[in-house]
Amino acid sequence: MLSTTAAAPAAGPAAPAVLDRCRTLVRPALAEAVGRLHPWVGEMAAYSFGWCEVGGAPTSASGGKGSASGGKGLRQALAVLGAEAAGAPARAGVAAAVSVELVHAFSLLHDDIMDGDPTRRRRPTVWKAYGTGPAVLAGDALFALAVETLAAAPGGAGGVRLLSGALAGLVHGQADDLLFAARPWSGPERVRPDAYRAMAEGKTGALLGCAAALGAVLGGAPETTVTALDRAGRHLGIAFQVVDDLLGIWGDPAVTGKPVHGDLREGKKTFPVLAALESPRPAARRLARLLESGGDPVEAAALAEEAGGRAAALAEARRQVSAVESALAGVPLRAGAADDLRSLLDFLVRRDL
Repeated sequence: MLSTTAAAPAAGPAAPAVLDRCRTLVRPALAEAVGRLHPWVGEMAAYSFGWCEVGGAPTSASGGKGSASGGKGLRQALAVLGAEAAGAPARAGVAAAVSVELVHAFSLLHDDIMDGDPTRRRRPTVWKAYGTGPAVLAGDALFALAVETLAAAPGGAGGVRLLSGALAGLVHGQADDLLFAARPWSGPERVRPDAYRAMAEGKTGALLGCAAALGAVLGGAPETTVTALDRAGRHLGIAFQVVDDLLGIWGDPAVTGKPVHGDLREGKKTFPVLAALESPRPAARRLARLLESGGDPVEAAALAEEAGGRAAALAEARRQVSAVESALAGVPLRAGAADDLRSLLDFLVRRDL
């Protein structure tokens, strides 16, 4: 199993309990929102959350851990903690939590279609189970429901503006990620680490930052706190994506649920590989030639590590986590909630999702 210990301080034992608490608080409101959809669309949404099988029969895990989109309900927890960190009760962040969870589910449905992924968390993806057209429709419905849910909440008007900005960032990052696939591994047109950081901030960080910031908005926080939480989440998104890349190359498939060396086999532009290609070491040149020829992914993983890609990715994750801490240190946050938030932030980087 890949050790990411160097990427972040040890996550406190409170993190799983924090996730459980937030899931328990948010789940009824999330289920109520999904229940307002057209029954067929609602079934697809429930399937995407892991609540039911195709046809609507409940799953045995429908009320348990890992049933929310994103596996552990990380974004909804950030929204609840954003409200609490601003000094508001946890329930003030529920509408924000539901909204970001719906947006995240929408993005996953469409991502799976764009990437052609047949499975997610060891189940057929929605487009494989129901068809491409229905999956697009379900994603659109989740997006509309997210906006409706947030707009109806007290203070939600300002939140909708924040959510729309995050969605623009998410689309920008996703567009870059899709375009990266067509760019070469070497030469002036290759993808550089800076371009990757910008992509990851949009694709992953925009919604993580929005989750915490939305909770703070609905909790009545001042603009400085909202901005700091959004900035922290954006840095966190880069760290999250870099660690995901590490796990995609060197993680244990039994833990990650991903095939060994799957990202290398698919030719994805991941941070460890891009960093390795920047190295002056001979292994970097051999790695570029191997990738351009579609060579053995096992050899590519070894060359990426030899060229320093693995170490560079761990160092990048550490830098981004430090930036998260700096952003949080600049604003007053309620002590207990701030501790829970930091525990969850560490968990996000050290996760084996």
